[in-house]
Amino acid sequence: METFPVQGAPNIYRCHDGALYELKEAIYRQRFKQGLLVHGLESWQVAERFIEPLELPVEKIAYNGECTKEEVERLIEIVQTNDLEFVVAVGGGKIIDLAKSVGNQLNIPFLVVPTLASNCAAWTPLSVFYDVSGQFIGYEVYDNNAWFVAIEPELILDSPTAYFRAGIGDTLAKWYEAEALIAPLEKRPVAVDIAYQTAKLSKDVLIEEGTQALADQQSNQASDAFIRVSETIIMVGGMVGGFGERYGRIAGAHTIHNALTTLDETHDHLHGDKVAYGILVQLALVGAHDEVNRLMPYYKELGLPVCLADLGVTDQFDSAVDRVARAALKPGESIHFIGSFTHEALKETMLTLETSSQGE
Repeated sequence: METFPVQGAPNIYRCHDGALYELKEAIYRQRFKQGLLVHGLESWQVAERFIEPLELPVEKIAYNGECTKEEVERLIEIVQTNDLEFVVAVGGGKIIDLAKSVGNQLNIPFLVVPTLASNCAAWTPLSVFYDVSGQFIGYEVYDNNAWFVAIEPELILDSPTAYFRAGIGDTLAKWYEAEALIAPLEKRPVAVDIAYQTAKLSKDVLIEEGTQALADQQSNQASDAFIRVSETIIMVGGMVGGFGERYGRIAGAHTIHNALTTLDETHDHLHGDKVAYGILVQLALVGAHDEVNRLMPYYKELGLPVCLADLGVTDQFDSAVDRVARAALKPGESIHFIGSFTHEALKETMLTLETSSQGE
């Protein structure tokens, strides 16, 4: 039976009103003198009022807008030049991924304060890298998880609805990708069974409570449904890969996301939205058309993309589909984990999906 490392969780996780004060206390217990706090621009306008009263011993710096290898090197130089002892990421997935890379390369603790419930970046020991134009380059998996993850419900509540919706789409893929990878196994290690059941839990919570949670977020209510779905996105979604490793991380849906980044029109659309569209492509590609039909009303109710036009692709349509199909089938892409597909089959699947989505 196959064995692999399990990295199920950060060292400390807190989700409640006042969680940031526990993060502060943890920093002072370690007697750290000074760290680096990396933040975004728009998200900092909201997060600043939560962070500044803590008076953390940190130097603050805004990231450059993308998770690139060059940005990691810039941050590493700042840490080394100033003898900083830890890194705090305050922001979304790209900022968190930068902190993970810096922390692991320098072997220093990194702490995470998500400002969005849009993905499981806070939980997972990996970073997704892009080039300066926003095209996907690849993943890096690390030895160390976050030392502390602090979710302040009021902070993530005060974030754009589009990111929360995209988080639902991204996390829904945990089930469809994990199920495609795990179901064929004759024998499952216990860790993979945990990943499978966790992926099922994530789907059940999102289908049953996602619509209500999104409505509550839009009306600025930190309801039980909102917090439960937020934790599902950040924590439960992260556990799937943490326990399942390659059987719980990525398959066809994320491959389609990666391929979509080759189209400039999609760069303004969120990661989770592109992954959500990728779920539909993956399901249609393997012939699970009934499941596509079951998901369509849910997608439309939440506002998740059901066709390429929803992702900004309207011009030179056939050429765009051809380009995405070719990029998706490059060697090394995770779509190959679930089967062997031809360029024509994938292209035809996407074109058929366009027709069926417009006919709903």
